[in-house]
Amino acid sequence: MTSFRRKRNFTILTIVSLGLFGPFILPSIINLGARIRQTHPFSYQWTVQQDFVSTKDELDCLYGRLPPSTASSDVEIEPIPNHVHFIYGLSNPYVKPGAGTFDFLCYLAVRSAIVGMKADKVSLHYTYLADPPAPEPNTSPLSNPWIYRLKDDVTLEYHSPEEMAALKSSPGATWQAAHISDILRLKLLQEQGGIYLDMDAYGLRPFTDLLKSPRGMIMGHEGGDRGGLCNAIMVARQNSTFIDRWFGEYNNVDLSKEWNYHSVRVPKQIQLAHADEVCALPPSSFFWPTWTWHHVEWMHQPLSADEARHWAVEMEKNGGSLYGEQLAYHAWSQMAWDRYLKKLTPEVVRTRDTRFNLMVRGFLQDDLGRRDLSEDKSCDGLSTSCRLVE
Repeated sequence: MTSFRRKRNFTILTIVSLGLFGPFILPSIINLGARIRQTHPFSYQWTVQQDFVSTKDELDCLYGRLPPSTASSDVEIEPIPNHVHFIYGLSNPYVKPGAGTFDFLCYLAVRSAIVGMKADKVSLHYTYLADPPAPEPNTSPLSNPWIYRLKDDVTLEYHSPEEMAALKSSPGATWQAAHISDILRLKLLQEQGGIYLDMDAYGLRPFTDLLKSPRGMIMGHEGGDRGGLCNAIMVARQNSTFIDRWFGEYNNVDLSKEWNYHSVRVPKQIQLAHADEVCALPPSSFFWPTWTWHHVEWMHQPLSADEARHWAVEMEKNGGSLYGEQLAYHAWSQMAWDRYLKKLTPEVVRTRDTRFNLMVRGFLQDDLGRRDLSEDKSCDGLSTSCRLVE
């Protein structure tokens, strides 16, 4: 009987403890499990983050070196438009709260196109932007405070739910908003040309050389293994043959394949068969550091005063980039959101030195995240964050 009471009391105590402390310890347990799963010796992430050397063809694409057949031609090639396209709000957060609303990180991405890339035009393509969310599409997009901040520098382009539904090339397949966005971005580039950025991609400096490319499509390799070309950042001419071929892969598409099959694997397959139609950039241009656990951690780890100074100097030397071949950074929100990105605010970006914060800090408008640090006794006169107020 005594043994039974002990077991019962232990069970009750365990249940009560889990009820009281579970919400606090569960995220740590999940985080630890994710770290072990993603960093064990046999993880695919080691392949993705392996070292690489940029090839001559990749560097020729990056620096706008025309192939001899084009360079010797008398035909003048029109530059690709310096027009940046973003897509957001194809799912309604009023019905599906997990879809989220256009937030501070989205604002920073758009500001990167305005400030970092010096785009001639920035278009935000949307269906739902209201904040708080509304049941009807295209309801008060300027009710979102971050959109309101951007209104003078951004062209809002509405796409109806019916228009989005019509993009489904295989009505019987399971289509998600991400799949529709994949199609819409190709359609926009095919019709208008320009640059496409995901809402977690940050343009760090102008794409001047890329816009001179004679090839119809420019994409970046994802990972040191060059296993795919990622559609999170793309540059394209109108009527690209490469995009035509890519569209063809969506006919009778099987969307049950792995999530990145059509957005990363398929363009790589087309590039291998039709290399003259696409400029394939080195991983360092758009997608390095990668999405792996250690690379995401490296981007967001706190920096010492000496480290912050070092990276500030490097960025000054590279026109806003961490290193010479980098034109943009994809923040890999699927991997970084819970650990880092969701904790960022204007003040955190402005005052805490990480590689990511240093990289995007210049995109903040002047009134965001400032506080008078002149009386802050913790400032030692060395940290970047202690030199904010002049």
